[in-house]
Amino acid sequence: MAKINPGLFVRQVRQEAAKVTWPTRKETTVSTIMVFAMVFLAALFFFLADVVIARAVKLIFGLGG
Repeated sequence: MAKINPGLFVRQVRQEAAKVTWPTRKETTVSTIMVFAMVFLAALFFFLADVVIARAVKLIFGLGG
């Protein structure tokens, strides 16, 4: 494996970092809101699924009156 000059490595890292397209504040905000919305919907779905399955199990085993 070839040895890499630390100065050359730092220059290459800076060059690559300059190529990155960073999101705007608006894009970041919209993405964050969408993530929170999807997490809320997923939590609601799994909560309702859990309630339905729990009632079905109680009904099947006769434990739920």
